[in-house]
Amino acid sequence: MKNGLSFYAVGQATGLFLAITFVLCVAFDLLFPQHAMYDAWRKLLPGFEWISWSSFWLGLIESYGYGWYFALIWVPLYNFFLCSPGCGSGQCCSRHQVK
Repeated sequence: MKNGLSFYAVGQATGLFLAITFVLCVAFDLLFPQHAMYDAWRKLLPGFEWISWSSFWLGLIESYGYGWYFALIWVPLYNFFLCSPGCGSGQCCSRHQVK
């Protein structure tokens, strides 16, 4: 059995979630320009401008990268607190083990 979260699984899942969300938001902005969010994207994604293919690919890559950044911070914190000394010996409790 393995304890804690997988860094790779969380990184891939979160990165793909944010990349797919970015694509859906760009599509929404193109379909409904009166409700566009591109000003928010320009503030959150360095180098992103509305809209060119190079800017789209840059935003997609940055969104995916933010997912990995989240995993880089979240997974070690989660695994640290999962296996905190509150269980007694400082090792992960059996109730926290992932099958």
